[in-house]
Amino acid sequence: FPCLIRAFARVRQHRPELRLVILGEAKTPASREALVALARDLEIADAVDLPGAVPQAIPYMARAGLFALSSRWEGLPGALIEALACGTPVVSTDCPSGPDEVLESGRYGGLAPVGDAAALAAVMVENLDRPPDRASRIARGRRFSVARALADYVALVDTLSRGGSA
Repeated sequence: FPCLIRAFARVRQHRPELRLVILGEAKTPASREALVALARDLEIADAVDLPGAVPQAIPYMARAGLFALSSRWEGLPGALIEALACGTPVVSTDCPSGPDEVLESGRYGGLAPVGDAAALAAVMVENLDRPPDRASRIARGRRFSVARALADYVALVDTLSRGGSA
């Protein structure tokens, strides 16, 4: 999250009306305080909210102007997929191993190198100003649904049982 807060500080120089909401619990009270201190040092504390864990993140995602994932690594980035399925513009760090695949190398949202706040800020601004088409974002998010995964799995098993190859 420090990279995201630094990137947001850069974005806010051009878009002072924006707010940053970071959902979820910090690993420790000290790490939460470090984020608060960073926002204060960057003079954006008034625009950064850290509400902690919420029962449902989807309503936040659906109302957001942009969803940003600033992870150092991911498996399958569920929150990124959920935000896409909500139709929300998305950006992510290009961390191993899921965001590039989910976003198809930037087709469905911006990608920035891990830890590069300037690059993350640039893709944030780009996707705020010119987001990919909403319908295509929703369709891409739904591509990763449980129903779609199950249908793909059944089709694969059917192909293999008929002697085909995967």
